[in-house]
Amino acid sequence: MTPEQKLKHLILIRHAELGDEQAPANVTAENVDDLYDAIEEPWDARNEVRSSGVNTHLPIPNEFCRIERHYEGDSVARQYLDGSWIGWIYWHGGGKHGEPEAIDWIEYAYDVVVTGERTIVQRTFAKAA
Repeated sequence: MTPEQKLKHLILIRHAELGDEQAPANVTAENVDDLYDAIEEPWDARNEVRSSGVNTHLPIPNEFCRIERHYEGDSVARQYLDGSWIGWIYWHGGGKHGEPEAIDWIEYAYDVVVTGERTIVQRTFAKAA
């Protein structure tokens, strides 16, 4: 599957969860686009998946400079069901009349790989009684 198709599959799964329905079985690269196009009002599921990424701190490609004037963008990624990672630009901001969720982010999804992982221990203390 392409990165775009993987995101559509994740949206299909979340849409089913939100509607207390069974997620479509046997989703493949050949049928995911048709299944996605068939769902009605996928907006909540789309926005939840759009907001679920982890910041990768990768640079935003130059072709998005036009959008960057009005919104702030973060390169984010999420792990897919097979263990691979999908990245996209999470647009936000824009002020009172901004609508960053209307920017097509699925179409510009891309594959990313995890090059390292680290665990951070953070402790909180209180004075002993």
